[in-house]
Amino acid sequence: MSFKYMDRIYQLLHTVEQEEATHMHQAVDLLFDCVQRKGTIYTFGASHAGILSEELYYRAGGLMLFNPIFGRELMLDSSPITLTSQMERCPGYGTALAQNKADFQPGDVLIVHSVSGRNPVAIEIAAEAKDKGAAVIAVTNLSYSKSVISRHPSGLRLFELADIILDNHGDVGDACVEISGIQQKVSPTSTVVGATMLNSIVAELAQKLVDSGMKKPPIFYSANLDGGDELNQALYQKYRDSIRYAF
Repeated sequence: MSFKYMDRIYQLLHTVEQEEATHMHQAVDLLFDCVQRKGTIYTFGASHAGILSEELYYRAGGLMLFNPIFGRELMLDSSPITLTSQMERCPGYGTALAQNKADFQPGDVLIVHSVSGRNPVAIEIAAEAKDKGAAVIAVTNLSYSKSVISRHPSGLRLFELADIILDNHGDVGDACVEISGIQQKVSPTSTVVGATMLNSIVAELAQKLVDSGMKKPPIFYSANLDGGDELNQALYQKYRDSIRYAF
């Protein structure tokens, strides 16, 4: 028995491996330089796009230096849930969020995930980072984004602000499986593919840090292993200047 969704994910991951390898290696190099300079790495995504920020944040086997920008009104426990859509489309909200939740400096890096790349909140956070001299890595869907117009007054879409673009190569609209008898596809791919790209980048970054002579890179140990809490606390103290969240 073949599962249509799994078949599509396998296909997309192969495409990403072939088409995005150069951009992913560029992202590794950019993040490596940021860590070496003791800069700050920020991440952002709105509603479901924000799942990638949660994937990278405070996770066993993950990099301690990912600092998520969370907007309360963009989280999926918001009620009514349509508030998340209203706020990601609200001009000015992203700028305010960036100015209150981040302190972008030259040499910092922002990873921002937006599949369509058209909504003001992601565009404004990316623009704020660029204005302050930080580099922007955009995780997006280029074919999708190029098929829609921006909802921001500037007319820009996220990919037009990015220093590095990581294209997830998904379907326009994100869902990928056709269902006989209805027009709407089901089963979106952006979370699976985006998480795979970013975790692959983390793995290559960790190896590059070790190869450069860093004996104990800032990688979270599992808190459920004996001694994990103590090891994490020691790493936090060593790298606390690049960590912007409470630990």
